Amino acid sequence: MSTAEKSLHLALVFGGRSGEHEVSVVSARSVSGALDASRYLVVPMAIARDGRWADPDTARRVLEGSGDRTDEVARFDGSHRLDPRLLDGSIDVVLPILHGPYGEDGTIQGMLEMLDLPYAGCDVTSSAVCMDKILCKRLLREAGLATPQWREVDRRRWDTDRSRLRDLCLELGLPLFVKPVRLGSSVGVSKVSQESALDAAIESALGYDQRAIVEQGLDAREIEVAVLGNTDPRASVPGEIVPGHEFYDYDDKYLDDSCQLLAPAPLDESQSEAARALAVQAFRSLGCDGMARVDLFLERASGRFSINEANTIPGFTSISMYPKLWALSGLPYARLLDELIRLGVERHAREKRL
Repeated sequence: MSTAEKSLHLALVFGGRSGEHEVSVVSARSVSGALDASRYLVVPMAIARDGRWADPDTARRVLEGSGDRTDEVARFDGSHRLDPRLLDGSIDVVLPILHGPYGEDGTIQGMLEMLDLPYAGCDVTSSAVCMDKILCKRLLREAGLATPQWREVDRRRWDTDRSRLRDLCLELGLPLFVKPVRLGSSVGVSKVSQESALDAAIESALGYDQRAIVEQGLDAREIEVAVLGNTDPRASVPGEIVPGHEFYDYDDKYLDDSCQLLAPAPLDESQSEAARALAVQAFRSLGCDGMARVDLFLERASGRFSINEANTIPGFTSISMYPKLWALSGLPYARLLDELIRLGVERHAREKRL
């Protein structure tokens, strides 16, 4: 079906069960405002915090609500186990704007595969791999791509062998970053600069997930590259995050204006090309298609790049780096969304042929 022939009925799915629920709502509002009304009939589908899907009127009210900041996002309740409009044949394509578990981790992608519905973004496998920071790092290492050293901590081992795990983590040296394995937007993330703070940081991360990852902290600049495409991905100009807090945490990203988003990043031409090439390598190695924002470190002393992580549904708020970088690369927000939707439809058609 061509978007030139008729408007596509596009299900815009947002909200969700994860700790990034509010960010998802803000992202979806930005996306809805940028979609070309002549090409898409937007069908809002909202998932409440308990996993139930809102009725159509509630979904539209939340999407059309005011507020660009997460602390202004209204709470809402769900009434369905699944939005019935996904089952009645009226939806042409789905645009999931869901961050974190139960959205960015392959779960909704698997459901859409079962329903035989085209959707934008990475498929089930790459979504699941990139959401799991430890699996992601293992694949990157297998591909020969640099990533900071890490240790894995799970709840059972932490409760039964805490002293040994603590020593293994401290072998990496300070500072350390402690994160839930399957979450994003810096939810549950702590920077540990003193040994005495490690236990509390691990407990905090394990409050969000059964596993935590403890990563070596690098003296590095934080570089982000937006990648777009299926079989022939391309990279945007790089951007740089200059945290306003001790590190780029949740408040820095969404609740205040203390961080700086430098777009494009102040890199020389060789550094910029190296960052773009590494981001595409990571995208391919992790099996991504559609979109991902690849986050890199540029070590200050050595000038070497390493890979932090890949985000398969990056933020789409008014201040998010992914759409900003593509706009600077010659692809404005509305056309970026067109391309993401086209790539999703293209992949679905390719899979159907198989």
